[in-house]
Amino acid sequence: MTMRHVAIIGAGELGGAIAHLLARRDIARSIVLVDERGAVAAGKALDIAQAAPVEGFATQLSASSDVSSAAGADAIVVAERVQGGEWSGEEAFALVKRLTASAPAAVVILAGTMSREAIERGVHEGRIAGGRLIGTAPEALASAARALTALAVNGSPRDIALPVLGAPPGHTIVAWEDATIAGFALTRTIDEPTRRRLTARIQAMWPPGPHALAAAAVKTVAAIDGRSRHLVTAFVAPAGPGRSARAAAVPIRLGPAGVVELVMPELSAGERVAFENAVML
Repeated sequence: MTMRHVAIIGAGELGGAIAHLLARRDIARSIVLVDERGAVAAGKALDIAQAAPVEGFATQLSASSDVSSAAGADAIVVAERVQGGEWSGEEAFALVKRLTASAPAAVVILAGTMSREAIERGVHEGRIAGGRLIGTAPEALASAARALTALAVNGSPRDIALPVLGAPPGHTIVAWEDATIAGFALTRTIDEPTRRRLTARIQAMWPPGPHALAAAAVKTVAAIDGRSRHLVTAFVAPAGPGRSARAAAVPIRLGPAGVVELVMPELSAGERVAFENAVML
C-alpha cells in the first residue's frame, strides 16, 4: 500500500528531514513541501529529488508557498518554517483549523515539540476529530528512552519495550511496571535506584532533536499507511461532550483514518497518579 499524497508544512530543517526520509522509504507517491519561502522549499525538494537515482526511490517531490496546496493530501505533517520556526499558540491553532478544513479526510501530524496546546484546542475548541490530530514528538522521546535503557542493560533497543507517556518534560511517566526486554520484565533486570536515575535522564532528553523528530513522524506516516503495525507514542486529546482532560502522550495504534486505539500500559499506583496529574493540569 502506498499513500497517494503527503503534504509537509514548513521547509526548515525538520521539514526537509521528514521529506527525505519519506521519499527514501517510498511511502507516498508524491510529497509537496510547503513554506512561505517558496524558493527555499523548491530548492530542498529539488535536492531530494536529485538523490532519487542514487538512493533508488520513485517518490515525486514538489514545492509550494501556498498552504492550500495541502488540500487533498492523505496525510499532512506540520514541521517548522524556514523563518519563524515551529508554529505555536494562536498561530498553530489557526493553522490546524485551516488544514483540517481544507483536507477533511487527512490525518494531521504535528511533528514539533510544541504541539500539545494546538491539539487540545483543535479537539476541544475546533471540534476536530481527536483521531485525526496527533503530535509525534513523544515517539522520539520514547525511542531515546529505549536506547538509553538498552545501554544500561548492555542490550539492543530493538528488544526493549518501554512505554513513555504523560506530558514531557515535567510530567514524563516511564511505565517501568510494563517494561520488558526480549519478553522478560525489566524490573527483574534494573533495580529501583537505577530506574529512578534513568527516569531523570529520560526527562532531561526533552526536547528531541530534528532528526529524531523526523524519524518519529515518518514512523507514524508508515503506520497510518499500513506499512507498519508498530505502536506509536503520540500526543492525543480525548474528545466528546464534557471531556476536559489535556492532551497527553500515550501509545496508540494507527490506521488510514488516524487513531484506531489507545493502548494504555499497566501502571503502578504511583505511575497512575502521575499520569492523572499530567492530564488534569
